[in-house]
Amino acid sequence: MSLQIAGTAMVPLPQRALYLPAHDLLLVADAHIGKAQSFRRLGVPVPGGTTAGTLARLDAALAACGARHIVFLGDLLHARRGRNPATEATVARWRDGHPELTLTLVRGNHDHHAGDPPAAWGVHCVDGPLMLPAAVLADPAAPTAPTAPTAPTAPKAPTAPTAPIAPIAPIAPTTATDILPLGLALSHHPEPLPGAYVLAGHIHPAVRLGGRAHDSLRLPCFHFGPAVGVLPAFGEFTGMHVLSRGPQDRVFVVAGEAVRELR
Repeated sequence: MSLQIAGTAMVPLPQRALYLPAHDLLLVADAHIGKAQSFRRLGVPVPGGTTAGTLARLDAALAACGARHIVFLGDLLHARRGRNPATEATVARWRDGHPELTLTLVRGNHDHHAGDPPAAWGVHCVDGPLMLPAAVLADPAAPTAPTAPTAPTAPKAPTAPTAPIAPIAPIAPTTATDILPLGLALSHHPEPLPGAYVLAGHIHPAVRLGGRAHDSLRLPCFHFGPAVGVLPAFGEFTGMHVLSRGPQDRVFVVAGEAVRELR
């Protein structure tokens, strides 16, 4: 299944990633690696093997599209307490098996607390937004560097789980100007980008199918609004937020090995 957003072909994959064929680019949001370990350190009994499951899904997405570059749209790591040698070694072994891949992380709010991934993962880390010819890649909740040491930081407004997707305008500019090692036109943009279409994560969008709450089903989805498209959470152990649907929104539900547009 392919759709046109902001003049660009995009393919929502059942692995909960978004493929942009024109750029040979795979977008992945909210992997939250180490989340289960973080919960276990707090004494919460949760299943193991979630990192391996996340990496297996990433392999399946790559096999389906053949992308040569992955951009993680925030929250690659969950928390500092979720970092441990076993988890880091598991991802490093996966990375060793994919030396041809370019990996970029647009830091999200969790990444700023967890820290950048180990050097062995080979991930180029940046603060967003990043600019494609027809879209912006961002994490809307990621903190941005202040323009002066004493500049106040505005509090982040909470995201209502049932609110429709609203435009992010304008995106905070970044002071960095380096071109990423992608071989395509993807770079930091030093100016606000009003009117540009935003692709982001952070919200973990879902839909609720069925009638009453006790016999309904929640499924992850891609939620494309008029100005902002939100990807489902990619990680094996993540929550979901059910979003209401605006009149111009297009929603694509992930159900097993299929992606279906919700009519």
